[in-house]
Parts: sequence; structure tokens; C-alpha cells
Amino acid sequence: MAGKTVSEIMEKDCVTVTLQDNVYEIAIKMKEHDIGFIPVVEGKKLIGVVTDRDLVIRGLAEKREGSAAVKQVMSDEVQSIDGSTTIDEAAKLMAKQQIRRLPVVEKGELVGIVAIGDLAVRDKFEDEAGQALSQISEDRPASQLH
Repeated sequence: MAGKTVSEIMEKDCVTVTLQDNVYEIAIKMKEHDIGFIPVVEGKKLIGVVTDRDLVIRGLAEKREGSAAVKQVMSDEVQSIDGSTTIDEAAKLMAKQQIRRLPVVEKGELVGIVAIGDLAVRDKFEDEAGQALSQISEDRPASQLH
């Protein structure tokens, strides 16, 4: 298990949106796929992400229409990692950055997503991922969790 990388456990079949999509279409994809995090891509290049919290804070709370552009609600400062990042490094980064999901990028292109839950099911890293998750949950008010 030592040195196992995120490319071995990441979700490769990612649901994505583009700048041509709108807020309503993002919400529909989140509902259909039971997810709260969607990368925004141009071609395969990662340019941002939208979380369910983004839809609430930048969408609903700012009274945006369902036809509002993705750009109006997306976060364009995205923490990402590459596939060679070890599971341990990913868990530590998630804890430090207080995030539950990390896009995996190779040469600027989205190749997958690793979630804190993906780390938690790995035997050797169960403690690190569990600590990261509890730290994320403890350090941030529930209103700020993604």
C-alpha cells in the first residue's frame, strides 16, 4: 500500500459542465447524479468548479435566474493535484485546505476526482483520511462545508 497514488483510486468518469451551461443545468446534473461538486471544463482543461454551496450562495442568495451563466457561480481558484500524488499527501492536503474533493489534473486536463471518502476506504490510510475528515468537519462551521 505504501506509495499508492490517487490515480489508482480516483473517480475517472467525471460529470462536468462547460461555460455554455447555466445554473439550472448544473442543478439538474447534481440531482441526476446525486453529487454536489462539478468541475467546469473547456475541452478537457479544468477552469473551475461549482459546488452545491456555490449554487446557493452565488446563485439563489444573489437572486440569479436559472439561465444565469456558469461563470457567475463557479469558483475559478481550484486546488488540484496530479495523479502521482500519494494517497497520504492527498489526505494531508485535504485536511490543510479544508476540502473534501480534489480534481486530478494531468497537463492542465481533468482526468479524475478524488474524494475524502475514496481515501477513507483504503486500509493503510483509514486513519489519515479519518483524521482529515474529522479535522475538516471540526475546523469549519457546518455552513462552510462543501
